[in-house]
Amino acid sequence: MKKDVFYRQIFKLVLPIIIQNLLSAAVSSADVVMLNSVGQSSISAVSLAAQYSSVLFMVFYGLGTGATILCAQYYGKGDLHAIQIVEGIAMRFSILISLALACFAVFLPDGMMRIFTNDEELIRIGASYLRCMSVSYLCWGITEVYLAVLRSIGRVVVSTVMNVTAFSLNIFLNAVFIFGLFGAPKLGAMGVAIATSLSRLIELALCFGVSFASKDIKLDFRYLFVRNKTLFSDFIKLSLPALGNDISWSVAFSMYSVIIGHLGTDAVAANSFVLVVRNFGTILCFGMASAGGILLGNIIGENKLEEAREGARKLMKLTIITGAIGGLIILAATPFVLRYAALTDQAMHYLKYMLLINTYYVMGAAVNTTLIAGVFRAGGDSRFGFICDTIDMWCYAVPLGFIAAFALKLPVMWVYFLLCTDEFVKWPWVIKHYRSGKWLNNITRDDLFEENKA
Repeated sequence: MKKDVFYRQIFKLVLPIIIQNLLSAAVSSADVVMLNSVGQSSISAVSLAAQYSSVLFMVFYGLGTGATILCAQYYGKGDLHAIQIVEGIAMRFSILISLALACFAVFLPDGMMRIFTNDEELIRIGASYLRCMSVSYLCWGITEVYLAVLRSIGRVVVSTVMNVTAFSLNIFLNAVFIFGLFGAPKLGAMGVAIATSLSRLIELALCFGVSFASKDIKLDFRYLFVRNKTLFSDFIKLSLPALGNDISWSVAFSMYSVIIGHLGTDAVAANSFVLVVRNFGTILCFGMASAGGILLGNIIGENKLEEAREGARKLMKLTIITGAIGGLIILAATPFVLRYAALTDQAMHYLKYMLLINTYYVMGAAVNTTLIAGVFRAGGDSRFGFICDTIDMWCYAVPLGFIAAFALKLPVMWVYFLLCTDEFVKWPWVIKHYRSGKWLNNITRDDLFEENKA
């Protein structure tokens, strides 16, 4: 592949993904901006309750990764039937998991909130939020897998248009239900959940519309019941480590919120704003990781392994650039956020230094995400990331955070600083694995359906 062709193809993929991620971050920021006028307790409660959505997103991302790895390579090979079967396999898992979380949100929302905080007001607000969010979990379990499959075959524009529509509607409905516009009741934090659930329902309807018009990959529930032992085995081998990786990482990252949540509402409120700003700072580099993984998967499926190796090198150069840009975005946004945020003086102090720490933290996240979730997974290697992230988060970062906060009782900012060393600790092992080339594998098969019939 000529040098300029790779860059042209990756930017063709990355631009729609960036737009999609930008709108996703805009929804999160809209929640915080609008709830800012309702009160600090609403911001804090929604921020904590939303950790379950973050975990669920990582579950879907892990399942989508297994589907994307296989679908991208089989698309390079030209096997659309295999792609449909893989979609059905991924959908089985996503529907069961989203249904389970929805049941917890309906029947045990108070218990879910008590994991993060012992503040009764935050528990009350968060519980009502979780009950309303249960509908969105069910819709999300279907749409996320289907959109992941569409992206894996290069149809990123279609998935982006659907996401943009849903996200834009979500922001509009946020305003309607939070502030009581057009005669609607003022619902505060619960309004955020209602807006999200309605927008997810509409996004699901759009997926059915796209599926109906599609000539190749459809949202066909009959494939939930199609069995292919070889593809199922391959999906499990790829998805379980990826799913384990993403669940392990996201639950560990949620432990950061548990730690911060028990350090006081000022720390929680400050962190709520920081998460929004950091989401904007990581849009470009995370989009590059997603696009790079899709493109490299297509190339590997065509069995052009040396071309894929060279593509990975180019992707890393782009990652360094986008990581630096992400840090500059956070730095540039800091004075505006500090001027706007309606928080206590102590929370504002935390907010200022948390944002400064994140100006360099995004570089660590950019490199690791591109290699672990992009390059390695494109080559069928999801196991390394699972092992690396689990050791890093559960043997280093989470214990360090709990010791610093509750045993040593260090100041809030020292605890936060120590938590934000997690990405850099694993750099030596991640970069060494990248240079070894062990991640590069063509995992497609030529005799799929013959074996299945046998």
